[in-house]
Amino acid sequence: MTKVAVLGATGYTGIELVRLLDAHPGVELVFLSSESYAGKSLSDVHPQFRGHVDLTLNKMQIEDIPRDVDLVFCALPHGHSAGTVSGLLHKDFRVIDLSADFRLKHAMLYKEWYDLDHPEPSLLKEAVYGLPECGNDDIKKAKLIANPGCYPTSIILALAPLLKEQLVASDGLIIDAKSGVSGAGRTPKQAFHFPECTENFKAYRVASHQHTPEIEQELGRLAGMEVKITFIPHLVSMIRGILSTIYLQPVTGKTEEELRALFSIFYGKNPFVRILEPPDLPETRFVRGSNYCDIALKMDQRTNRLIVISVIDNLVKGAAGQAVQNMNIMLDLPEGTGLGQLPL
Repeated sequence: MTKVAVLGATGYTGIELVRLLDAHPGVELVFLSSESYAGKSLSDVHPQFRGHVDLTLNKMQIEDIPRDVDLVFCALPHGHSAGTVSGLLHKDFRVIDLSADFRLKHAMLYKEWYDLDHPEPSLLKEAVYGLPECGNDDIKKAKLIANPGCYPTSIILALAPLLKEQLVASDGLIIDAKSGVSGAGRTPKQAFHFPECTENFKAYRVASHQHTPEIEQELGRLAGMEVKITFIPHLVSMIRGILSTIYLQPVTGKTEEELRALFSIFYGKNPFVRILEPPDLPETRFVRGSNYCDIALKMDQRTNRLIVISVIDNLVKGAAGQAVQNMNIMLDLPEGTGLGQLPL
């Protein structure tokens, strides 16, 4: 059994990690941390784990993590994770970091978009961006995985085949994405208070969302050229799920059917990307609680515009499930191990 630790185990992402890891046939959870609930049992804080995970929560002290732990999941807030990750690597732990601290390859971009000086810029080149469908080989040998953001996962998977084959214009991409409220994390904030969110629908951080450079970086890597996007995120009055609608300008004469076939070939060996056939379109309820990403394509013949729609569960494929998927690759296990749950 692979022994693992989860740091930040009581946040929304940490909870999902524990849920998935508890059901994983090759994993033993041996250490959980929480600054807010140290000394309590996880099942006292989250009663759904009663009788399954009754481990005591610890303060985050690297020295307290058992030396026989094989891998550490770091689900700490942006800006706080980097220093901890550096200490974990110094102790020779393999790490999957679910914060944004190691996703960007340039410290100046981190400063620009997160308004923080990067605490460990020397590690940025070492970190491997952990989107399994677009870079499996590097993940297997990595010591540090930067788990992608939830919006970037839904967007990059929707665009990877098109940009890799340079079938659409790399500028003028318009991304209209909607997320459930859990994407903002568990720490209370007025904007995400129930009376503020329910029966409401709003755009936020228009053309200024911190995931923008991450999306452009990874799409540019796939395309082999600079990619610029217009990214408009929206907050939806639901707990979990992301739906991204993307508007593109084709640069070839390929038909909708040919493009759909390209997607099927590109993702043919990947267990968690499902390409829908018309007239089916993605809905968040059909991936809720699962590690799936559903994608559909539609060519608007009247305007010669290609529309791609994708959905994920932001807490699973957009965070914890993807982290477990990365762990499986690192441990040379079948990629879908412990992730076979059907959508709720």
